Formats: sequence, structure tokens, C-alpha cells
Amino acid sequence: MTPSLPLPPLWGAVPLFRVAADRLERHAAPLVDLAVRLAMAPIFFRSGLQKMSDWPATVFLFEYEYQVPVLPPVLAAALATATELTMPVLLVLGLGTRLAALPLLVMTLVIQFAVGSVNPSFYHPQHYLWMVMLAGLVVRGGGTLSLDHVIARRLFRDHRGASPCPSP
Repeated sequence: MTPSLPLPPLWGAVPLFRVAADRLERHAAPLVDLAVRLAMAPIFFRSGLQKMSDWPATVFLFEYEYQVPVLPPVLAAALATATELTMPVLLVLGLGTRLAALPLLVMTLVIQFAVGSVNPSFYHPQHYLWMVMLAGLVVRGGGTLSLDHVIARRLFRDHRGASPCPSP
């Protein structure tokens, strides 16, 4: 028979840490999800407004400065502007969050790696933070403080009225 080793003194605190972690997940995570959505939306929306405010200059920049690969400059400018004006609105609402974050993530990747490799003035370390935040939205969705969550709870109720979406 082997002697039992005494448990470390903090071992008894594990259930308390678990309770605290569960409460953080339930109450703080939705606020973090919302904060990420609200932080990313104005960055892109302001950029879209800037593009709209001087369309000839925007097309000029896409033709001579940005030199986006594959797409003609006018089409690239139109797609970028439309994306920057619509996807942030969806992010704020938490509506189609994953689908709204994905094109913004792709745009950031293109700016950082395609445009930034040709013109180093477009290579910014801040873009990495944007990529992580947008990737988190693509992976996690809008969270419980989103229209996505409200719609999912109502749409996927079973015949007994129960919802497969966990309640906060």
C-alpha cells in the first residue's frame, strides 16, 4: 500500500475558481463579444465613408496606389466601399456576424500582405490585432448580445418550446 500524498493547499480553491470562471463566461464574455463588434465596426465604416466622399480620388488610389491584385480598380473600389459600409452595420447589430466579419478579415489580410508587400506604408502591426479580433468573430459569432442569438433561439425551438441555445 502506497502512502497518499497530501493535496496542495490551493487544491480546495479549484471549485471557487471554476465558479468564478463560469460567471465570467456567462456575464463578461457577451460584453467582450459586443465590445469587439463595436470596436471593429467604426474602423471600416469610416473608411467606407471616406471612399464615398471623393469617389474619383478613391478610384485613383485603387488604380495607382493600392494596386489590388486580380480585380480592376473600379470594381475593387466599389466592392471595398460597399463592404466597408454594410458589414460594420451588421456587426453592430450582431446580424450575420460571422458572414459580416469574414470579408472584413479578408480585406485586412489583403491590405496587410498583398498591398503591404508592394507598398510598405500599408504594412501596419495594428492590422494583426484587427485580424485576431475579426477571426474571433468568425469563429465565435456575435455572442449572446446579438440578433444572431435572438434569431437562433426563436428559430431553433423544438416542439416543446425548449431552445438548443444555452441561456446566459
